[in-house]
Amino acid sequence: MMQFKTKILKNTSIVFTFFLASLTTLNAQNSEQTAKIDGVAVVVGKNIVLDSDIDKFKQEVELRSEGKVKISDCEMLEELMQQKLLAHHAIIDSVTISQSEIDSRVQRSIAFFTNEYGSEEKVVAAYGFNDIEDLKKELGNVQKENLLIEKEQQKITEDIDVTPEEIRVYFKGLQDKKELPEIPAEVQLEQIVLKAEPTKEEEERVLNKLKEIKKEVENGASFKLKAIINSDDPSVAQNGGNMGIITKETGFVKEFKEAAFSLDEGQISEPFKSPFGYHIVYLSKIRGNGREVSHILIQPEISDEKLKETKEEIEKIVADIKEGKITFEEAAKKYSEDEETKNSGGLLVNPYTQETTFELTRMPPDLFARISELKKGDLSDVFYDETREGEKMYKVIFLKDKTENHTADLVKDYVRMQQFALAKKKEEEVTKWTKQKIEETYIKLGNDYKKCTFKKDWKKESK
Repeated sequence: MMQFKTKILKNTSIVFTFFLASLTTLNAQNSEQTAKIDGVAVVVGKNIVLDSDIDKFKQEVELRSEGKVKISDCEMLEELMQQKLLAHHAIIDSVTISQSEIDSRVQRSIAFFTNEYGSEEKVVAAYGFNDIEDLKKELGNVQKENLLIEKEQQKITEDIDVTPEEIRVYFKGLQDKKELPEIPAEVQLEQIVLKAEPTKEEEERVLNKLKEIKKEVENGASFKLKAIINSDDPSVAQNGGNMGIITKETGFVKEFKEAAFSLDEGQISEPFKSPFGYHIVYLSKIRGNGREVSHILIQPEISDEKLKETKEEIEKIVADIKEGKITFEEAAKKYSEDEETKNSGGLLVNPYTQETTFELTRMPPDLFARISELKKGDLSDVFYDETREGEKMYKVIFLKDKTENHTADLVKDYVRMQQFALAKKKEEEVTKWTKQKIEETYIKLGNDYKKCTFKKDWKKESK
């Protein structure tokens, strides 16, 4: 999304701000009381912005900028109209969004929020949703619109580029106006991951246990009771294994959906494996395109002996790196079991910027604590980690590079200045596109906002 103030570019992420505020706004709109008292601020095409949207987004901007950015209702509304205009024309231009793209973003978002709040339950409570599936559904709605907006912007600016001279002129302009940005302290990180896998005997035990439960339920036992007694799903105490109604668009893992949609009413699946462990699924009802299902999840146990072996193995790798027998990158490619990073020598990619740098002060607290005191070229201690899916592993992190907070320099920060100059040029192109599309699009402002002074002609007569 476009930045609507230069200061915001320095202090907060507008994409993420709109994403967070959208969650709160969407959930608030589900409230009957809110709907009764809420007013319509503007209609852009078929998209509506409510008064409450403006308030929520303003609060999130101020929160994410730590109070450094203040924005008026009119400024906030103009930015929201810009996003709705892009989303509206993305539909007209037949911009395509795949369900896998949405699901991938939802999963990354859940992981981020879980890191921030400590657990999925706390995330659900913080944003006022009924359960994690309710949250995932709304995340899917938000991410779908975000993707439409992003892809429409990409379509508008796909041929835009900047020359070295344009970058120099852009930098000089900021320098002359004493508006050079502050570049925050950043790090580049590499990792080696070794997973502690269950033994074949343990996996066989789990499979046999699930087969036994399946047989008992088919002979009349209660699936719900079996789930309460046996399932490792943390929500089983509240739902007895019931996952509600799912569709092919629901953000469940592929293996789960494939099993659920292969069943007839009253059937129980054979045991199957997913990233979370081993399951059996019971289909209680087919409801149109949806399936009302319950499941039992059993995660294979990993012995203390296996954990110890895994830790000792990674410690030997670290010793070889320290003795110069192998570089960290070579060791990552040879030994690491993290498929996303091993081929790049363990290099971590920031999931929210898609860059290989992380702002030091915006890192998850647990990761910050492990690397904040490291110098360039240092290794962290070997440490234990566990994913929300239950995978157990040991990791070591290498601090590949570290830059301190500083005022932008054309040579040192050439890539960053290139990004800024390109973003400005793209913003100018989107502004030209916006002026044209405003004339072609139905726009109706609420009476309370007709007095606003906008940068663009949003007050034109609706067509």
